[in-house]
Amino acid sequence: MAAERDYIGFATLAEQVHRKSVKRGFEFTLMVCGESGLGKSTLINSLFLTDLYQNRTVSQVEERTEKTTKIDKKTLDIEEKGVKLRLTIVDTPGFGDSINCEDSWRVCTQYIDEQFRQYFTDESGLNRRNIQDNRVHCLLYFVPPWGHGLRQMDIDLMRRMHKKVNIVIVIGKADTLTTTEVQRLKTRVLEDIESNGLQIYQFPECDSDEDEEFKQQDRELKASIPFAVVGSNVVLEVAGKKIRGRQYPWGVVDAENPQHSDLIKLRTMLISTHMQDLKDTTRDVHYENFRAQCISQISQHALRERNKLKRESIASSHESSSFNDTDRLLQQKEEEIRRMQDMLAQMQEKLKCTQVNDTVIDV
Repeated sequence: MAAERDYIGFATLAEQVHRKSVKRGFEFTLMVCGESGLGKSTLINSLFLTDLYQNRTVSQVEERTEKTTKIDKKTLDIEEKGVKLRLTIVDTPGFGDSINCEDSWRVCTQYIDEQFRQYFTDESGLNRRNIQDNRVHCLLYFVPPWGHGLRQMDIDLMRRMHKKVNIVIVIGKADTLTTTEVQRLKTRVLEDIESNGLQIYQFPECDSDEDEEFKQQDRELKASIPFAVVGSNVVLEVAGKKIRGRQYPWGVVDAENPQHSDLIKLRTMLISTHMQDLKDTTRDVHYENFRAQCISQISQHALRERNKLKRESIASSHESSSFNDTDRLLQQKEEEIRRMQDMLAQMQEKLKCTQVNDTVIDV
């Protein structure tokens, strides 16, 4: 009886939050960036077991010389065990395809800023209950496997975006490299990131109360950065088992085999373990920085307007006072002129009288 009497009931708060969140659903926006031919669309299809790019066509070389970066946005509603996820994939076809790639990053940064600005506008409005969150929570940036690290174009883009979005680096088409080459490229990419002062998404530290299996999984995910992935839209049957893989003359690459590809680790990180942390980092760090800049700009603009009005008010008061002084001087001058005219008239009268008297005496 004592135990029942001491029970309050707030232990069900977690269940209440869970039910409310599941009923409302979740939103997640993923941007994919990298030059054509690195398997971006194939990887997205492999990650979410769907086919979002059925009608994708590969442009000719002549078209790429003047091709500009565009935004291709697709939304997918996924439901799993009663949990609904509204997934938005933002692709950037044309990135890095033109001869002049200096402005390839501009479209990406503008899109991220536009989503922040729209959310800030909605958040500052009257109806804030049903705000749609289209902020970019994660950027998958693809690095080609045939290089020796990050290119200058990669460094320029990440330098302009690392304070706006969570960057996760992916090495595309990793099946073109040996295991030793993959590890060497990963090491070189991390060295380039550190030497150029770039900031990529940092995994949070595990809590001490987590079980050992979760801690081991977290260590493996951190050790896999950047993720070397292989994607495939083809389902093959190998030894009586169906897999997503790629058939080569020398064998089969299993896209979901951890020894062949980091696809499963990337999927685990994005969806199973760190999706909420990516959203929290976007909200608490990147969006807050943008929001602080907007508030600072609004405050500075209001201060400039107030100072301008103050200067105009002072100038108008000076003009008014100077106008009053001029009127006063004019009135004084007019009074002096009238006095001088009166004096002149009196002198003329006296002069006339003197002339009359002189005439009488002469007679």
